[in-house]
Amino acid sequence: MIYLHSFGFLSQECEDVYLSKPTPNCYPTKYPFNVFRYRHLPRFEFEPITIFYGTNGSGKTTLLNVIAQKLGLHHRTAYNRTEFFDDYVNMCTMDLSYKFGDQALSKSKILTSDDVFDHLIDVRYINAGVDRQREELFEEYASIRRDQTSPLGCQFRMGSLDEYDMLKKYADASKGSCSKYVRARVTRSINGRSNGEEALRFFTSQIEDNAVYLLDEPENSLSACNQQKLLKFIEESARFFGCQFIISSHSPFFLAAQGAKIYDLDITPPRARLWTELPNVRAYFELFDKHREEF
Repeated sequence: MIYLHSFGFLSQECEDVYLSKPTPNCYPTKYPFNVFRYRHLPRFEFEPITIFYGTNGSGKTTLLNVIAQKLGLHHRTAYNRTEFFDDYVNMCTMDLSYKFGDQALSKSKILTSDDVFDHLIDVRYINAGVDRQREELFEEYASIRRDQTSPLGCQFRMGSLDEYDMLKKYADASKGSCSKYVRARVTRSINGRSNGEEALRFFTSQIEDNAVYLLDEPENSLSACNQQKLLKFIEESARFFGCQFIISSHSPFFLAAQGAKIYDLDITPPRARLWTELPNVRAYFELFDKHREEF
């Protein structure tokens, strides 16, 4: 599905006219003006999967942020913007499908690496709070057990938190009052997944059918295997579930996406290229080719 057919950023002439207008000197930058002023950006034409490729500083994230703002997508976390950001966005143009209505808009999202890191930190803090709660409950239970008049009826006596594991084993085995005491009061940890596994789950849980998704370097935090799992999920979402993806990436796994259109932002003007032509991919190929006999 293609909801966003094309997007036009400002030409050098448009930026020159805008920047020639007097503005207060208190602003150190007029971002995103000047980022692409001399880059001669084309009018980007999109496919179900389109990828912005480029090295650090090539402007991949800025392109996604501008497109997201023009589409009216909500950012989960803060992103670079200035007092001039809205003026820049308003001067951009886009060609939308009639199918991009309120329902598709409500599900469409921009998902960035900052969103993933923010989510991982939230999970860590919640689980840390659960661990603290668990220790406090066991300490409370130990205190109750030291009171010989307690009606709990549990024969195990925990004198310190050093016996934490023993108490857990007893609680699980007894299925009695001490188990109920802890289980009824402690919140379960969110999960036991690694950061990479949780990052993969984050992306797959955020993506629904029939919507547009802007993904900013989704390879961050993901192993090679999990990058391939996420890529397969993206390909199937685009092919079978009416999704459109615009992705910024320099990962060879995502650049190899089936049927993807790739814009190389490292050249001026940027243009579509085959993934096998890209310098970052060639660097990986040359590395493995050099050590071919070791495989």
